[in-house]
Amino acid sequence: MKIVSWNVAGFRAVLKKGFEEFFDNINADIFCIQESKAEIDQFNFKKDGYEMILNPAEKKGYSGTLVYSRVKPISISYGMGIDEHDHEGRIITLEFNDFYLVTVYVPNVKRDLTRLDYRMVWEDDFRNFLKKLEESKPVVVCGDFNVAHTEMDIKNAKANIGNAGFTYEERSKFSELLDSGFIDTFRYFHKDEIKYTWWSYLEGCRARNIGWRIDYFIVSKNIINKVTGAYIYDDIMGSDHAPIGLDIDLE
Repeated sequence: MKIVSWNVAGFRAVLKKGFEEFFDNINADIFCIQESKAEIDQFNFKKDGYEMILNPAEKKGYSGTLVYSRVKPISISYGMGIDEHDHEGRIITLEFNDFYLVTVYVPNVKRDLTRLDYRMVWEDDFRNFLKKLEESKPVVVCGDFNVAHTEMDIKNAKANIGNAGFTYEERSKFSELLDSGFIDTFRYFHKDEIKYTWWSYLEGCRARNIGWRIDYFIVSKNIINKVTGAYIYDDIMGSDHAPIGLDIDLE
């Protein structure tokens, strides 16, 4: 099974920038999208054999997640079941026979860190949500986690310490998540490889590869032996993020 995840920074926009060609060429069984920024009536992208699942934010043109799956899920749920967190369309959970798949768009703390306190609460609640799922089945999580975990995951580490996406607090929460029983699949397969998934729109950042790795596939430890590959498709344009992929044999 191939699963792909991509923060598209607006689904309607990326549809005009080669999304369909990448979708067709990558031939994923499940394609997860973050920052869809659209209601169901604002785009018309349907693919034969794929079920489309959308969780839009209540605020128009903001956040949102979207999944195309040609593997029929047993059940679909939206959010964490916590009202404080469930108005921004940040989570879709699909239940399959042998695992749960969660796609997530983790809240940004904002440049001035005004949302850092909220983010800390969100992180704890999200970790608890995943561990509750894991009580019945292994979990695969993909999406934009809005944090570069280690200095390997960011081009200019020293200059960015304390900045949004590279605060000690955010990095510590990601460590807690991994320590609770999950594995960062890209780092598992590519221990020393420097590769990024996000670049600022500032001129020259992507061309000079001044980037951050903030998009991840993480999996329950007890299924890492089922994962056969983890990828970053950093040659694919259309968003300020690159798509990422996972090959896993669970069905």
